[in-house]
Amino acid sequence: MTAPASSPASAASPASGLLPALGAYIIWGFLPLYLLLVKTVPPFEFVGWRIIWTLPLCLIIVAFRRQFPDLLTALKSPRTMLALMASAVLIGVNWFVYIWAIMAGEVYAASIGYYLNPLINVLLGTLFLGERLSRWQWLAVAIALAAVALLAAGALTSLWISLTLGLSFGFYGLVRKQVSVGSLPGLTIESAILLLPAIGIAAWYAASPAGSSFGHEPVMSGLIIFSGVVTAIPLLLFALAARRMDYSTLGFIQYLAPTIVFFLGLTVFRQPLEPVQLISFVLIWIAVAIFVVDLLAKHRKAKVVPAV
Repeated sequence: MTAPASSPASAASPASGLLPALGAYIIWGFLPLYLLLVKTVPPFEFVGWRIIWTLPLCLIIVAFRRQFPDLLTALKSPRTMLALMASAVLIGVNWFVYIWAIMAGEVYAASIGYYLNPLINVLLGTLFLGERLSRWQWLAVAIALAAVALLAAGALTSLWISLTLGLSFGFYGLVRKQVSVGSLPGLTIESAILLLPAIGIAAWYAASPAGSSFGHEPVMSGLIIFSGVVTAIPLLLFALAARRMDYSTLGFIQYLAPTIVFFLGLTVFRQPLEPVQLISFVLIWIAVAIFVVDLLAKHRKAKVVPAV
């Protein structure tokens, strides 16, 4: 997954953004099934190849959408480039931990991380951007913290996965919120920043006794190249949706992805759900419900036009 786009929703019909939004989050939700197909690739090596194959596809889409002026503007700004260097490190960490978690069978921990992410975003907005939480939002955050405390007590070995995913993506969004660069140009620059380390990782694995996972079997090589598609395409769909529908509605749809991941853990991965994890999920679902209801209430209130 990627950071929220900075573009506000336009005057386009919200319904026109529904299909792109569903497409983005369904792809992100079913991403673990794709990762099953490349399970033999070491996670660190796979992240390297993901970066390598994301960059050319991003450049193609940037060209198609005629966003090279936006790209050049960002490249000329030292402040923007420093911010994107920080966000590149954060998204690189996020990608690696998520891929490692899925390949290691820690599907529930990954799901919890992305359930926590919107609540972490709200908390970060309060701490760093001077935003104020409503009483209901504070309640949602408190319940989510109780869920984290339960995990710390009963599932400590996987807690770091959830917190790393939620916090890295939360801080990634916070950094990206500070710079005026679109989602796609930003990801293109981030991929370019990470390209040299990614090439180094690929070269290191190629020189190892086991050899590189790429270039030997056509099917596996094709699946590795496809990592660029599953990175860039949902971002493009998300960017379209963010311009066409209300952000609060988009935030509600966001919970589709970790929900899909949760049910994949139950069915496809057949991962046992420990009692402490189940209780934590229930608490997080309650927190999410409070958070979403509060968002929708504020959204309806904002739409009310006072009589004159």
